[in-house]
Amino acid sequence: MATPVLEIDGLSKRFGGVAAVDGVSLSLEPGRIYGLIGPNGSGKTTLFNCITGIERRDAGRVMFNGERIDGLKPYEIARKGIGRTFQVIRVFPELSALENLLVVTRGGLADAEARALELLRFVRLEGLRNEYAGNLSYGQQKLVEFVRVLMRDPSLILLDEPAAGVNRTLLNDLLDAVRRLRDEGRTVLLVEHDMKVVMGLCETVFVLDHGEKIAEGEPGVIQTDERVIEAYFGR
Repeated sequence: MATPVLEIDGLSKRFGGVAAVDGVSLSLEPGRIYGLIGPNGSGKTTLFNCITGIERRDAGRVMFNGERIDGLKPYEIARKGIGRTFQVIRVFPELSALENLLVVTRGGLADAEARALELLRFVRLEGLRNEYAGNLSYGQQKLVEFVRVLMRDPSLILLDEPAAGVNRTLLNDLLDAVRRLRDEGRTVLLVEHDMKVVMGLCETVFVLDHGEKIAEGEPGVIQTDERVIEAYFGR
């Protein structure tokens, strides 16, 4: 078996007396799309923050490609090959779409610009490359943020609510791009509340409730899991 891209073992994070993440374990294989779902406040974004070093875990470990990373700084983890987006869009409104991608580069400008244009074509935004990001629609800004993550060529991509507020046409472009990344051998883990997106895109789904992982499996199985139904709707 291939080494998991990401392996989390007994991860916990508390804020005061609240266990935001409580002993969560999960494993991601290369070249697959995973979903992370759960009610509001179930710990999904905190888990992302612990993986990427924004929050320091209180217990457990995080392994990336067989290497422990839970003691590293966020920029060190990013350089290892983990990229992420955020719930709240983080673009530079007074820079063009193209410049928003170039700001994360570290190599030669000519190569970086060629890569950025390739990625804008990837999400059908090449024609807006010189438009200020602040003038783009909400969905277009999300696509810019998404491909900016890809500028660093990560092997693991964490997407935090990519479908939220995006119209159906742009969402379909984004979902097609995610599938193409999977076909290239990359691994994607996404937090999403739109169950149509989760069930149509993800191959395995993890479910959190009150910081604990309560279920894991294929989308069709998760839909009928009594623990998941109770977490979302109660009895």
